[in-house]
Amino acid sequence: MCNTMFCYQCEQAIGGTGCVKAGACGKDATLAALQDLLIYELQGIGFYGQKLLSQGRKIKDETHKFVMDAIFSTLTNVNFDGERFVELLKEAALVKEELKKAAGDIAGNVPEQAKYKLPATKNEMLSDAVKAGIMADTSLNEDIRSLRQILVYGLKGMGAYAHHAYVLGQKNEEVNEFFYKGLAASIDDGLDAGGLLNVIMESGMVNLKCMELLDTANTGAYGNPEPTQVLITKKKGPFIVVSGHDLKDLKELLEQTEGKGINIYTHGEMLPTHAYPELKKYKHLIGNYGGAWQDQQKEFDGIPGCVLMTTNCIQKPGDTYKDRIFTSGLVGWTDVAHIEEKNGKKDFTPMIQKALELGGWTQDEEEKRILVGFGHAAALSHADKIIEAVKAGAVKHFFLIGGCDGAKPGRNYYTEFAEKAPKDTVILTLACGKFRFNKMDFGTIGELPRLLDVGQCNDAYSAIKIALALSEAFNVGVNELPLSLILSWYEQKAVCILLTLLALGIKNIRLGPTLPAFITPNVLNILVEKFNIMPIKTADEDLKAILG
Repeated sequence: MCNTMFCYQCEQAIGGTGCVKAGACGKDATLAALQDLLIYELQGIGFYGQKLLSQGRKIKDETHKFVMDAIFSTLTNVNFDGERFVELLKEAALVKEELKKAAGDIAGNVPEQAKYKLPATKNEMLSDAVKAGIMADTSLNEDIRSLRQILVYGLKGMGAYAHHAYVLGQKNEEVNEFFYKGLAASIDDGLDAGGLLNVIMESGMVNLKCMELLDTANTGAYGNPEPTQVLITKKKGPFIVVSGHDLKDLKELLEQTEGKGINIYTHGEMLPTHAYPELKKYKHLIGNYGGAWQDQQKEFDGIPGCVLMTTNCIQKPGDTYKDRIFTSGLVGWTDVAHIEEKNGKKDFTPMIQKALELGGWTQDEEEKRILVGFGHAAALSHADKIIEAVKAGAVKHFFLIGGCDGAKPGRNYYTEFAEKAPKDTVILTLACGKFRFNKMDFGTIGELPRLLDVGQCNDAYSAIKIALALSEAFNVGVNELPLSLILSWYEQKAVCILLTLLALGIKNIRLGPTLPAFITPNVLNILVEKFNIMPIKTADEDLKAILG
């Protein structure tokens, strides 16, 4: 058992500097150590993989899949099951050895991560994990460490997007191969700050392709999202709540529950799934329950139904619902039932039976609905009206108020900003940050709703495509549009989206509620000088600065 740790990859880093005994997310020092060691092994895999690719050789598809899944598993709020990390480490050791043999003799320096030999037992792994910690190399320049961590965190986020696309049959060799380049760069002593920054910007552009790939996967499987009114109140009867991001899990559950008298509700980032034609055709996809991920312990307390956690967003399950929460895919929590995939399918029978046994809510609530479904296809189908409204002066400005939500104080800023945005402005929103204000009535401008829900954080590509289309329509650069980005961040998917925006040259982004602990003052200065990235202030101050 480890007693100390250091982790500052998420916005809730304790004291704004880092978690050193237990993570604010709920992971303990033992789990943190295993995750550190897995990243260490993945960096060794990256070294040999990049050597192999530089020889013009190919890496097999199963290895790509392992790398994206393994790095995604270390992202905040995904997997809290230490034994599964032990198995991932053992597989990583085999993958690294296979790549090493394929790469052959290597001239020059070989980093420790590549030479490391994983021991056989968990206790030995934990002893070794000391060398893998973020702060283990005390001689490393703090700005180089900062840039290396930014790169790794961007790769974690891209691993999530690549995973989601892959399970729907979409993959891209450039995306797959960049994981090796990025991981190798994160331990390359020959790269100075400028060299690392170049790789980081490249990672942003590769992630744009990854997000486009995911958009193709989702819309290809389930159709283009379309504006849809979603029920946000309870209906009588047995139910299952689906949280996370995985559309394939939701589709399989809908198929297996059809005709069984079970209502399916979405939660958190699954809300936008109601807009996909191939999902909303299931009449028992009844509505959305609750809000963002950080409220789940309160919202699931004693819930008379079941909960399915797909991908990231899980918190420590309370005793009042631990017997009725199930995990799927890469998500894990010790002693929580896990739905395994077999032959490409998942059998949700245990959860279905449990939901019927629990019986569900006993009465209907008065109906309330909200509007979702303004992905790029839907939003741009109204492009002529949007352009006309801007030219006529009916729309003065666009605000993208989106990103991850979280539990730390300071996030009411986003609610206040949305409320105070003038009535001649349009608000685009995406990801779970929207739960701060998405049940409010913002009215319309002509036929257009003032609040346009673009989707999940996984749908950030839609927001980028909308911005680029408006830029083309008005024949100006994105930075000259009447558009301001007001972003909240929490975990590493937000990091890789930010890197994509910066790689596209988008400036003047306001970021909050706090700046990342892993960005040093010197690295921040670089971002400010190149991109004018800035921390949020107050809603009044920022609105005045933007609108004058």
